[in-house]
Amino acid sequence: MTEYLALPLAALPFPNIDPVIVQLGPLAIHWYGLGYVVGILFAWWYGKRLVTNTRLWPNGILPMKPEALDDFLVWAAAGVVLGGRIGYILFYDLARYISNPLDILAVWQGGMSFHGGLLGVTVAMFLFARKHGILVWSLIDVVAAGVPVGLGLVRVANFINSELWGRVTDVPWAVEFPTGGPFLRHPSQIYEALLEGLVLFLVLRFLTHSGLKLKTPRFVAGAFVCGYGLSRIIVEFFREPDQQIGYLLGGWLTMGMVLSVPMVLIGVWAMLSAKPVTQAAKPA
Repeated sequence: MTEYLALPLAALPFPNIDPVIVQLGPLAIHWYGLGYVVGILFAWWYGKRLVTNTRLWPNGILPMKPEALDDFLVWAAAGVVLGGRIGYILFYDLARYISNPLDILAVWQGGMSFHGGLLGVTVAMFLFARKHGILVWSLIDVVAAGVPVGLGLVRVANFINSELWGRVTDVPWAVEFPTGGPFLRHPSQIYEALLEGLVLFLVLRFLTHSGLKLKTPRFVAGAFVCGYGLSRIIVEFFREPDQQIGYLLGGWLTMGMVLSVPMVLIGVWAMLSAKPVTQAAKPA
């Protein structure tokens, strides 16, 4: 049986990188946390570049002042962290956190749900846009365009942490993870980093700068949501399901797939229903 394959000599060695970058007394900086911070900062920097490029917007009128993204940075961070943590607790490991409620605060140990983080930051974008008189879909488009970089970085951090590894396999690039037992597994975190991070970012970059889809509110956001959902569903076929949940059906259906299918449908709806702006609104 494949789950008891002996380790071949061709196995790739796991790069034994310390999950903690630096330890200063009780303060530890983890690759996982750094991935979130760098990802959020990149999306902020990239978004500011988008909202200062008049070529990308209807009639050359910018949808918001760049300074608005400075204010939104705190909102975005709160939405990602709170939504991601609450989503993981509710979707993946509710029983554990009911038994050990103090573990809810131990974010540095991992345990963040992308789907929950997406919901959290979406609520933050809606509230922020309404408060500041910004077209909600334009703000969502701008934020979505830069998010894949952060996703890719966090998946690399998952690899360094030896967590969320893949299913047992005999492919030449299989890896024996320290926490994955004496088996060779798909480096599914790297698959996700490439699909959700690099590939998705390049697709969105093409849509914003070559396709000029920022002139069609919600198209870029729809492409991001659909693209992430498809990427996640594909990788779930190579990723070991969460131990506390396992497969939901037939030895293949996972919670990640279930949560990603609505994303694909919503993304397709957003792209199909998006219409170009013929008369640009006054800038915020």
